[in-house]
Amino acid sequence: MAHSLSPECTPLKKEYDSCFNAWFEGYLEPAVAASASSAERAKYSKQKAEEYERNCGKIWGQYQECVQNAVKNRGLNDLLKQAREENPLREPPSSPPS
Repeated sequence: MAHSLSPECTPLKKEYDSCFNAWFEGYLEPAVAASASSAERAKYSKQKAEEYERNCGKIWGQYQECVQNAVKNRGLNDLLKQAREENPLREPPSSPPS
């Protein structure tokens, strides 16, 4: 796993990465089951979203706050603002043709 933008954020990043990877592995296994109905998949997705929030949401918030502070402390806010103005993300990128 890579380091974070700022050394003081790296422990939070590692904790979040570990939490997310464990959650995601469990999410994928049954989520792709071909036998599940649309309603069953929707119910399962809702349960997994709630599980993510319980297990990883707080860590994500702490890590995000740390990175935002690091961006601010390094004076990168103006550069990010300029980049967003020059290249706004209005729509998700289109998928390449199959």
